[in-house]
Amino acid sequence: MHQNLVLIPTYNEKENVGRMVRKVFSLKTPFEILIIDDNSPDGTAAIVERLMPEFPGILHILKRAGKQGLGKAYLAGFHWALERDYEYIFEMDCDFSHRPKDLVRLYTACVEQKASLAIGSRYISGINVINWPLGRVLMSYLASVYVRTITRMKIMDTTAGFKCYHRKVLETIDFDNIRLKGYGFQIEMKFKTWKHGFKIVEVPIIFKDRKQGTSKMSGGIFNEALWGVLKMKIRSWFISYKKVNP
Repeated sequence: MHQNLVLIPTYNEKENVGRMVRKVFSLKTPFEILIIDDNSPDGTAAIVERLMPEFPGILHILKRAGKQGLGKAYLAGFHWALERDYEYIFEMDCDFSHRPKDLVRLYTACVEQKASLAIGSRYISGINVINWPLGRVLMSYLASVYVRTITRMKIMDTTAGFKCYHRKVLETIDFDNIRLKGYGFQIEMKFKTWKHGFKIVEVPIIFKDRKQGTSKMSGGIFNEALWGVLKMKIRSWFISYKKVNP
């Protein structure tokens, strides 16, 4: 069985992708990387393909026909990882808002604390966000409060996108039926993991907004999460979740 695979969705990340690949591969803990590129017009995929001979067998790319959204990118990555028997599957942004060295801390939480899902949390030890406008910090924090109130999950950073799953979570969750996208996708994945009874650990991280490239954030993503979470909770009343041994 392969060990660690980092899924990194990309769309127009030519300023960041090469540096990110080298940084992850410089860590002492071994990771492989799957870049999931949505046909970036800026040539992101070509940069990755030029790097692949330098990192044979550990740098991979999955090219998709067009921009289909973060949730679908990760779903494609999950299928790719499970087909190749990776044990730990990570989600990470390409823009350095997630620090590569924190991958090791997520991995350690899964191995040493026996977590099935380790979350890189911005809010488990105060609010650890750098370079965000105050309004965006408040919106993100209040979104997590709202999700906790609706779902009753004991997770401080419910919209976090920096995570490590043990493969048994992805084998258990029917992730092809995830309805939400963007932040909503991240919430729904955590919700299903929690409903199945898996052990979830939050690891405090510092989140730093991107310096290079363009943010993919939009108001529609938050609107979807707002109403989608309510619908998700109502749907859950009619679903039987098989409890697993955490």
